[in-house]
Amino acid sequence: MVNQMSQNNSTKRIRIGVIGLGWVSIHRHIPALIKNPAFEIVGVADRQGNKAREVAAKFGFRHASEAHTLADISWINEVDAIDVVTSPMEHYHYIRDALEHNLHVITEKPFAMTVEQGTELVALSQQKKLCLAIVHNFQFASSALKLKQAIAENRLGTIRSISAFQWGNPGRRLPTWYQELPQGLFFDESPHLLYLVRALSKGNLSMKSVESFVSTTGNTTPASIDAFFHGKNGENNTIPVSISCRFEAPISEWYVSVLGDKAVGMVDIFRDIYIELPNDGDHTSFKVLRTSWRATLMHWMRHFVNGPLHFLGKLEYGNDEVFGRFERAIRSNSAPADIDAVDALAVLKLQHQIMQMAAQSQQKIG
Repeated sequence: MVNQMSQNNSTKRIRIGVIGLGWVSIHRHIPALIKNPAFEIVGVADRQGNKAREVAAKFGFRHASEAHTLADISWINEVDAIDVVTSPMEHYHYIRDALEHNLHVITEKPFAMTVEQGTELVALSQQKKLCLAIVHNFQFASSALKLKQAIAENRLGTIRSISAFQWGNPGRRLPTWYQELPQGLFFDESPHLLYLVRALSKGNLSMKSVESFVSTTGNTTPASIDAFFHGKNGENNTIPVSISCRFEAPISEWYVSVLGDKAVGMVDIFRDIYIELPNDGDHTSFKVLRTSWRATLMHWMRHFVNGPLHFLGKLEYGNDEVFGRFERAIRSNSAPADIDAVDALAVLKLQHQIMQMAAQSQQKIG
């Protein structure tokens, strides 16, 4: 490997720089990196130099730079890796330049704007034998891990379908740049749902159909997108898989559900809560009340643990595992399992398939 980090012993810390200092960077990436003793944050960079200096002073980092390109970062030769947390429109250029500079890269999703860009980055990282990891974090949250364990232990039985949905309140905290993306928030947020359903269906997804409605308020983000796929269950049988997005909702909620013949497993993504409900058979009043009691009990039992962490902004949502996999991949000179660029490219291809079919659907409705 050109980058010398892989040649060092496992005790040497990985020197990393963080580019982009928005909310996600400050509240998710930087805390995860600080918590992991394998990393040393050498410096931070942002288009706003004052912000970079403020963040560096707050956390005690050595360097801060105002940067619009990798070439603007004077301390770039002091790091082994770069964490790209800029707007999606800038990801490709920073990632490409970092790889050309023989640096490992971890980046927020989506890692590129087009399939062509994504394909180029995959090829470049492989050619350079460098790690390119994408923060597909929710699949490692405690609730998602509990769902995967239930599937592995056959508690849900034979999987019949997988579905994910999000309701998004347009009044919530949103990035300033989302209107510049194709299909707005859908392009930025849909990777989460797509990598989750891909993971649960063992990566086997083929596009079936898309239904979409344009915004009722003139927004770039559509009012709704529903995408339907053919997936596979553990018995290699074809099952229906779907994602459903509502971007003009009065509340914001994200859920993923796996329906088996024994039970249903549900992940409340924002609260990081797993709920498992047994088959209710003949749907008698007793069974209905049992479902209500169990759902309520499981929700509040976990909320007593996660609620304070959520309030304090300390839920990790799997970010600790993502950065742990990034570190292990660098040291072992291997692809980071489930978060490598090949996985991200598959998700990016699905996004573009959905958007192309959504455009056709919207034209028909119009």
